[in-house]
This record gives sequence, C-alpha cells and structure tokens, in this order.
Amino acid sequence: MTTPVVAGIGIAVTAMGARGLLQAYQAWRLMPPTIRAFYAGGFDAAMSRREAALILGVREHATEDKVRAAHRSIMLANHPDTGGSLYISSKLNEAKELLHGKTKHTGSSF
Repeated sequence: MTTPVVAGIGIAVTAMGARGLLQAYQAWRLMPPTIRAFYAGGFDAAMSRREAALILGVREHATEDKVRAAHRSIMLANHPDTGGSLYISSKLNEAKELLHGKTKHTGSSF
C-alpha cells in the first residue's frame, strides 16, 4: 500500500521540478542580451562619420547635445589627467569634432 503512494509522490515531485526548469528556461530565453556588441575593428587613417559615431556610441546624425553628453561620459573615464590614455582621449575628441562639424585637421595626431 505504501509503495504506490511513495511512487506517486516521487512522480509529482519530478513533474513539478521539470515544470520549474522549463519555466526558468523560457524566462531565460526571453531576457534581452546583457552583453553589448562592440566594434571589432581598429581605427582608420582618416576618421569617418560612421567611425566617429561608433566610438561615441551615438547615431551618425545625433544632436549636438547627445554627442556632447556621450563624449563627456566616456571622457570622464578616459581622461589623461585621471590615468586614461592620451591616444583614446585624442580619438574621442576627434570623433566629437567630426560629428559637430568642427574638424581642424584630417587624421589623428598619432
């Protein structure tokens, strides 16, 4: 008599566990990706608007306010006075100038 009861409880626990795993898998599949895809290439000799937009993380035709905000947030982490790279900060400044339409020179100083 106790064997069918134990078997029934075992089957019920297994079914509930499988149901929980299936629900967790479906929730995991619907989650948005958390890892951002970054530009894999290096810098071109002469920076284009597309490359400048990729560097700053904005669209090519973004407003000046969005370009300024993106430049500021990235520059805070990469400023040479706070231990950041001079090369990266020069590329950030070049990208900002290009998207603002205020290019002083063609190409990087590096």
